[in-house]
Amino acid sequence: MADNRPIGVFDSGIGGLTVSKAISDLLPNESIIYFGDTQHLPYGDKSIEAIRYYSLAICKFLLEQNCKMIVIACNSASSAAYEVLVDFFKSESIFINVVDPLVKTVVEKGYARVGVIATKATVKTQVYPSKLHTFDAQLIVNQKATPLLAPMIEKGFHSGEVSQTVIKAYLEDEDLADIDALLLACTHYPLIKSEIAAFFDHRVDIFDSTDSVARSVQAALEHKEMKADQEKGVYSFYLSDYTESFEETAALFYGQEIDLEEKNIW
Repeated sequence: MADNRPIGVFDSGIGGLTVSKAISDLLPNESIIYFGDTQHLPYGDKSIEAIRYYSLAICKFLLEQNCKMIVIACNSASSAAYEVLVDFFKSESIFINVVDPLVKTVVEKGYARVGVIATKATVKTQVYPSKLHTFDAQLIVNQKATPLLAPMIEKGFHSGEVSQTVIKAYLEDEDLADIDALLLACTHYPLIKSEIAAFFDHRVDIFDSTDSVARSVQAALEHKEMKADQEKGVYSFYLSDYTESFEETAALFYGQEIDLEEKNIW
């Protein structure tokens, strides 16, 4: 059975575009409705209760747009709100978070020591050490909160002297000195992935959730027999507060003019 309803994707800002683009690359006939909560970014500095409130409101909006699946393209929201969203909306939609696919990808590699960089909110939940240790209790996991990275990227500083200085200040932490792999546990961070790899002289394997989440979306749609059969998907973008940097980045990602609408859902 074909299902041409859109996939809903949300994040606090532009970071989730990395996930959205990976989905559209893998599944070009799927339509996507993206919601960036730019009014409240970054989520990483918010309380768990606030993140859950924002996430519930956004999912309600996306379900009103008839989304067949919702991808929580934000690590802070995935960590703090995923189980709440699944419980609250129950059978109304399929929910995919960005944590589980990334953890699964990394544990299959058999590393001894991994690092995780993330927002304060994600680090606080301890979701990555907890899930990684479920698969490998002996794995050494060192976390580092990097709260300046997401807002830096939102402002357009994802290449150049400013980003290199901030990245260097964070990654020089001694807890990240002997790692085998680094998990980019924020969907903004793929935009600075090359700079992070360069810091480690390409000696450390760098993982983000983009491709693994896209594959999880594909697998879920195939399992539920809900893949679209239209020739080309349609993309719509909503922001809770218009930002020029989002429009520029989205157009760059998708290589076309985008349909961008400011939407106050609060």
